[in-house]
Amino acid sequence: MTRRQITGFSNPTVKALRALREKKHRKAAGKFLAEGLRLLTDARESGHLPEVLVMAEGRDPHPLLAALEADVLSAGGEVIETSAEILGKITGKDNPQAVCGVFAEFDTSLAALDRSRAKIWLVAQALRDPGNLGTMLRTGDAVGAGGLILLDDCADPFSAEAVRASMGAVFTQAIALARWDEFLPWLRSGDRQLVAASLRDAVPYRGAPYAAPCFIMVGNESRGLPEEYEAACDLRVTMPMKGRADSLNAAVAGAVLAYEVLDALGG
Repeated sequence: MTRRQITGFSNPTVKALRALREKKHRKAAGKFLAEGLRLLTDARESGHLPEVLVMAEGRDPHPLLAALEADVLSAGGEVIETSAEILGKITGKDNPQAVCGVFAEFDTSLAALDRSRAKIWLVAQALRDPGNLGTMLRTGDAVGAGGLILLDDCADPFSAEAVRASMGAVFTQAIALARWDEFLPWLRSGDRQLVAASLRDAVPYRGAPYAAPCFIMVGNESRGLPEEYEAACDLRVTMPMKGRADSLNAAVAGAVLAYEVLDALGG
C-alpha cells in the first residue's frame, strides 16, 4: 500500500493520468478514469476498486470516502493527495469532484460473456454518442440485463463522458466489443433471440413473442441498422410513432423495448 502527495503540474504521474482522457492512451495503458465519490462508491459496491485513488486536499471528510481509501490501500493500491487545481487538470474539468480513480479496463471479449446469466442483453451497432452509450448501460442495469455488446465502430465505453453518463452502470454491466462478423457466429452458437425495431416484416412490439435470452439491438443514431443486420434478426418489431418524428432516439428505443421484453419474460 502506498500514499503520496503531488504538488507539481509537471509531475510525470499527473501527465500519465491526464493522458487517460484520450482513447489512444487509455488503450495503450489498459486503464480509464472515473470521477466523483458516488461513481467510485458504486464501483466499490460492485466489486471494482481503483488501482489509483486521487483526492483533493482540503476536501470535506466523508465516511464513504474514508471507506474507499481504506479499501484501496488494503488491496495494495495507491492513494494520491493533490491540489484541486491539479485534480482539475487530470480530469479536464474546471470544477472537479473531490476524488477520481484509475481503473483497469475490463475484458471486453465475447468469450467473457455468459449468456445464461441474464434474460436480456442489449446490443448497439455503430453508436457514436457517449451519452447514448451511457444511457444504454443505465437501462441495462435497470432491467437486469447481462450487459451491452457494442458492434462495429462505437463510442468508447471507457471515455469520461460515457462513464459519467452511465451513472455507475459501467461497473455493473458486462461490456463486449466486436465486429458484426464476429458477433453473429457467437450469437448463433447458443440460445438466443435477436430482436430489433424495424419497418421490414415487423410485428407490433407489444405482445410480440419474445424469448430468453433476448438480445435487443439498436442501430446508429442517424442511419439505424444496416439492412443485412435487420435481416439476420429472429424477430423484428415496430413501435407506433404518433407525431411527425419518424424514429426514436437510439437509447430511448432500446429502453422502451427492454422494458417490454422484461414484462413479457416475467421480470
